[in-house]
Amino acid sequence: MCMSLTFPNQIETSRLFLRAVSESDLPAMLAMNGDAEVVRYLGHAPWEGIEKAEAWFKRVSAQVTAGTALELVLVSKETGQVIGRCGLFEYEKPDDHAMLGYIMHRAHWRQGYMREALRAFIAHGFDTIGLRRIEARAEGDNVASTGLLKSLGFTQEGILRQRWITEGKPMDAHVFGLLQGEWKSSPRS
Repeated sequence: MCMSLTFPNQIETSRLFLRAVSESDLPAMLAMNGDAEVVRYLGHAPWEGIEKAEAWFKRVSAQVTAGTALELVLVSKETGQVIGRCGLFEYEKPDDHAMLGYIMHRAHWRQGYMREALRAFIAHGFDTIGLRRIEARAEGDNVASTGLLKSLGFTQEGILRQRWITEGKPMDAHVFGLLQGEWKSSPRS
């Protein structure tokens, strides 16, 4: 059983470093979250100023300090720039499960970066932290995210009808789950 979400010093993949998000990353977070197309399925309006990034960082930092969240940025080895982030949140210690979230700068979409990062991050969640289950949600229209989760071995477990409001209309949330045993027995791990 895991005790709390723990930060790795750094997770390395072939093209990326994953490290803890810091205040110096806020301009990159603003660039991603300020793009309406990037946040289209995230349930919030695009950030319009650094104040939004600072408020997000303050909220996330409190969750990290409490041991209920883990937020990492994806840093390109080639450029040294932050190109995305991934995190675990809604961690519940008694049940050893957490929710997965992720976001990628649009310039890096469809290049396999997020799949590469999440493979390493999920392995950290199961192997190092000791999670039993990782959950994720994707808006029904978010074909890219749904496909990514399935390619990582997640199983769609249900639909939360009209869970989110996006662009003024209710949208369903598809619920996905991945169990530690499934991950360990999968050729993807």
